[in-house]
Amino acid sequence: MVLIRSDLDETDEAIGALQSILGFHIRLAHGAVYRHFTETFAVLGLTQKQVSVLWLVDEFPGIAQVELGGRLQMDRATTMTIVNRLQERRFLRRERSAVDRRMQSLFLTGEGSTALAQAKQCVTQHEAWLKRRFIPDEIEKLVEMLARIHE
Repeated sequence: MVLIRSDLDETDEAIGALQSILGFHIRLAHGAVYRHFTETFAVLGLTQKQVSVLWLVDEFPGIAQVELGGRLQMDRATTMTIVNRLQERRFLRRERSAVDRRMQSLFLTGEGSTALAQAKQCVTQHEAWLKRRFIPDEIEKLVEMLARIHE
């Protein structure tokens, strides 16, 4: 028998011992946030990682590709794939670093700036959806607690 959300009682007894598994709840929360993000950003055709890349390149023009990947905790192959896709869409441009010719410096294009402005509007909507579930003190504490996991 497949359970749907309405089949579950208020105490979620239908999930049994999983109720006490922290990682299970983090996975469910991640899934809900990811689904909403995907729905919110569908019109732009951008992923969370692509938006993050555009955001950081805008904040740090000329950032090295390798440094960008490090800041976003992505491996080199993933970073390169994302940068390639954004460059294909004409959102980013690469230039050889003036400091170290082996490195690629990244810059937003005009189209990239426009896409980022639209993405920031979507981020505002997405964050409002998420933050409605908490009071300001809870948001601050949640961010602090999640940082302990990912740092």
